[in-house]
Amino acid sequence: MLSRKQNLLETISHGNPDRFVNQYEAFQMVYGTPYTTSVPMAVKGGPNVVNQWGVTISFPDGMPGPFPVHDQEHIVCKDITEWEKYVKAPNVIYTPEEWAPFVAEAEKIDRDEYFVTPFVAPGVFEQCHYLQEIQNCLMNFYLEPEAMHELVDYITDWEVAYAQELCKYIKPDALFHHDDWGSGTSSFISPEMFREYFVPAYKKIYGCYRECGVKVIVHHSDSYAANLVPAMIDIGIDIWQGVMTSNKIEDLIAEYGDKITFMGGIDSASIDTHDWSREKIASEARRAVSQYGRKSFIPCNTMGGPESIYPGVYDTLTEELEKINQEILAEGKF
Repeated sequence: MLSRKQNLLETISHGNPDRFVNQYEAFQMVYGTPYTTSVPMAVKGGPNVVNQWGVTISFPDGMPGPFPVHDQEHIVCKDITEWEKYVKAPNVIYTPEEWAPFVAEAEKIDRDEYFVTPFVAPGVFEQCHYLQEIQNCLMNFYLEPEAMHELVDYITDWEVAYAQELCKYIKPDALFHHDDWGSGTSSFISPEMFREYFVPAYKKIYGCYRECGVKVIVHHSDSYAANLVPAMIDIGIDIWQGVMTSNKIEDLIAEYGDKITFMGGIDSASIDTHDWSREKIASEARRAVSQYGRKSFIPCNTMGGPESIYPGVYDTLTEELEKINQEILAEGKF
């Protein structure tokens, strides 16, 4: 039986896995760094906080995650043509002593079994709209392209600097990077505009991680983004995590499965509800593995991390997928 790490590598290299990768089982997430702990994090049901970029973040009860506050008072970049006046990138350079406790935690991870995987969020697109507000941001791609290119480049340079520090101290094997690129039914911007603004940015960012020895790039976007898959491949993404059923995953696997792996296929909105049940979760797990098959697919909920909104949902899905895997192993052939 392959280790969790080996089984994932066989899956994404289109080799010979012996079972389904069970959600996030192969990844040990690294959330803490001197940067991420430099200001308090927003806590569900807690007070608003101001993050390192000056964005006010709210995390109300019942929400799947924290969100920026975007009334006029709290928008950071009030005029994109003067973005340099408003946007100040936070520090990423910390001393070895400041990194020491985080390095010690990473060193406890069994790298033979797991990928040491930093969690990075928000991504370049999200950072743009965190700073401006989503409608302002989307309009500025059309109305003020020069300024938007400058802001994207500024955020990209910061991400590269942060990547270099992460790799220097944590020495990750994989990366888990958030950047939601669409709604449930469409991407936020066209593939042409995505290629103009974000393909160059992510080639720099993910290229930096590759140069530093990162083997697996996992990108989270729990959205429709089927029209962006060619760009994802160009960027160097190994696994698109969060892929929702609205993307027609079986068609994506047929067309692109030799180049990228799809992780998701079990919409959190369908199972992670106040009235969730094991029966519903088991049914969705079996539907997904039956519908999408055993090539280039990792069954998983669409949350951006090993978690769920309602306690017990993620663990129950893991248990049901393990039952499926035990059946596969008993058959002796995947």
